[in-house]
Parts: sequence; structure tokens; C-alpha cells
Amino acid sequence: MKQLTNITSLLTALVLSIASAQVAGQATSLANLLDLVENDRVAESEEYQARVQEFEQNAARQQDILDTTNQRITTEETDSDALSDEFEANQIILADKREILRDRRGDLNELFGTLQGVAGDFLSNFQNSLISSQHSGRTGQLEEIIARAGSTVEQLNVEEMERFWFFMHQELTESGRVVSFNADVTLPNGDTANRSVVRVGAFNAVSEGDYLSYSGDIGHLQVLPRQPDAAIMNGAASLQGSSTGFTKVGIDPTGGVGGQVMANLVNFPTVEEQVRNNSGVIGFIIIGVGIVGILIGFLRLLMLSLTSIKVRGQLKRDKPAKNNPLGRVLLVAENNPGADTETLELKLGEAILQETPRLESMLTLIKMIATIAPLGGLLGTVTGMIQVFQQITVYGAGDPTIMAGGISQALMTTVLGIVVAIPTIFMHTVVKSRSDNIIHVLEEQATGMIAQKAEQIANSQS
Repeated sequence: MKQLTNITSLLTALVLSIASAQVAGQATSLANLLDLVENDRVAESEEYQARVQEFEQNAARQQDILDTTNQRITTEETDSDALSDEFEANQIILADKREILRDRRGDLNELFGTLQGVAGDFLSNFQNSLISSQHSGRTGQLEEIIARAGSTVEQLNVEEMERFWFFMHQELTESGRVVSFNADVTLPNGDTANRSVVRVGAFNAVSEGDYLSYSGDIGHLQVLPRQPDAAIMNGAASLQGSSTGFTKVGIDPTGGVGGQVMANLVNFPTVEEQVRNNSGVIGFIIIGVGIVGILIGFLRLLMLSLTSIKVRGQLKRDKPAKNNPLGRVLLVAENNPGADTETLELKLGEAILQETPRLESMLTLIKMIATIAPLGGLLGTVTGMIQVFQQITVYGAGDPTIMAGGISQALMTTVLGIVVAIPTIFMHTVVKSRSDNIIHVLEEQATGMIAQKAEQIANSQS
């Protein structure tokens, strides 16, 4: 503790010595030091006075601003009360004026109400009408007429009512005309091009052989993303290319944006789409098996046709050849000239039996495919119906669309099984017939050689 006291005393003395040295550096005597202290006091007093004066000025300025603000608030409140009174008076005057206007309009109110209702009905027709693709701007004008007809302040004039009548007459007239005009058309890839468009009344529009649709929300024509079949498309192209006379073209009388008839015709799935969407795994297996069976049948038919050509060529030659079944059978008889009738018959029968498996190769596989395909279709039918019953268990039988997938698979696999079975059975029959014809030729020639051999033996014995 005593040591800590000594250290503190030492530090205090050191600080005092440093301060004395600094003061000594600034003041050379006590009188000089007194003058310095006095100057500092005077400077601080002047600075203090300046700050007090600035504060008082700011306080006075704030008071002026507050007084001005209060005065403005009082003025605004007075003006607000006056405006409120004026507004209420104007409301009363406006109500009186409206009542006077209603009384003076009399039967016109009923006319304007009817006009507003009819114009509202026509507005929905104009928005999506193909005629609006050629005559734009009708919708905006009609909306303005409807707003003025329902207004209690504004008044419809005769020119506006005649304008509405003109729009009705224009829709009626243009619906019976076939006209050509240029318009912006949106392509399926999203690009927009200016094309020559042929409009058939209010029913359909075509451009460069494509059927178009029109929507008032978009404001221009669009190429239908999916077009009808080639026959109808050819008629559309012929219509655009013709200038006079009659041209056969398909139109949809149910609407100008495709209509229900066109929509059903275009959106109805093709055979390929039906097979792809409704076949399932079993259906694709049936298709694969059917393709294999038909390819094998064509391959065997080609090979048997070539063999039949060689056999017919061998019938015209005296020298047997090894490149065809008949030649190989004839070589057996030629290699056994001294054999008796029974031995020759056995050897020829053996040669024919050796050729038969080659001629009837793959016939069993084709027949098996023709038998399996309907069974696969039956399997798909059963699995599809199981799926339907599972969906009925989960969702109930209230919505038929829920069960449509399983029913479609059941029917599609049955169709595919029958479609595969019919050509494979036909192919098996054709190939089997071609093979039997060649075997019949072999047996016929073998029987003839045996009969000739028996005749030779009989003549030699006699």
C-alpha cells in the first residue's frame, strides 16, 4: 500500500512539472500569464454573447413562423366551412336539376334504357367478331354510347344513335360478304406478319391456306395452332387464290373464332394421338409384337418368293442344282440310280422332310403372335377396367371424365390387339400357302420320279 502511494505521488509531481513547463513556454512571467488569462476570459465572453444573440433571433423567427401558421390555419378553416356550405348547396341544386332533367326526358329514359341493353348485347358480339378484325374501333365507340345512354347527366344525341344503328347494319351486311384485306396476323411461333386475309362473312378467315381466329382481347388475327385436314386446307388455299366464280371451301357456321364445329374438328385427336395417349404399357407391347410379326412375315414371304422362282426355274431344267429345294431332292434320285422303288421313296421322303423345316421356318412364331395379340388386348381391357373401378372407389361415379382414362385404355388395347391379329393372321396364311405350294411341288416331283422308276423296273422285268 505504501508503494502504491509513492507511485501516485511521483506521477502527480511529473504531471505538475509538465504543466509548469508548458505554461512557462507560453508565459515568460506572472504578469504575462495574467494577461493571457484575461484575454481568454474576454474572448469567451464575446463568443457567449454572440451565441445568446443568435439564439434569441432564432426564437423570434420561430415565433413569427408559428404566428403565420396559426393565421393560415384560421383562414383555411374559414374557407373550408364556406366550401362545405357551397358544396351542400350545389348538391341540392344538382338534385333539383337531375329531377328536372328526368321529368323533361320523360319517355326518353325508357328509350335510352332499351338502347343501353341492346348495345350491351351487341358489344359482346362486336368484341370477338371477325368483322372487327377489318373494321377496328367499333368496340370503343360502342362502349362510349353505352356509358352515355346510362348516364344521368350526359345526353345521347341523334348522331350517336345513328352511329349505333350503322354498326348493327354493318355487322349484318358484312356477314354476307367475302372480302379480302390486309391485316396483322400472329403466327404459331409468336411472330406477327402483315398478310392478305380473306374473310368469309362472320364465319371464318383464311390467310395463305391457314384458318385464322380473332379475339377482341388480343385485337388482331391469329393462325389456329392446329389446322383441319389437308382437304379442307386445300379449299382455303383455293379460296384465297381465286378472284371470280365459285370456290369450294369449308366454313364453320357456328362462329367466327373457330366455332364449336371447327373446334371439335380441329381438336379431335388423331389416330396417332389416341394410340399414344391411351395405349399404356400393354398397348405399346402389342404394337411392338405386331410390328415384329409383320416384319417376319414379309421377310419369310420374300424368301419363299425367291425360292419359288428358283423351283420354277428348276422345273424347266434337266440338270438339278443345289441352290433350290427341288434341285436338292432331284439330286437324291440322281445319286441313287440303282435303288429300288421302296428305297428311292424313302430317300426322297427324307429329302423332302429335310427341306420342310426351312420352308416352314418362322410360321409358328407368326401364328403365335397372331394368337397372343388379342390376348394382350384382353389383358389391357381387364387392367383398364380395374383402373376404372379403383377410380370409382376413390372419387365416386359422379364425374365420368375421371373414368375416361381407364375406359380409353381398355378399349384401345382391345382395338390394338385386333388390329395386330388381323394382318398377322393374313400374313401367316399367305406365307403358309406359299410354303405349302413349294412342298407340294417337291412331293409331286418325288412321286413322279418314283412312278417313273417303278415303270422302268416293270418294263425291264417284262
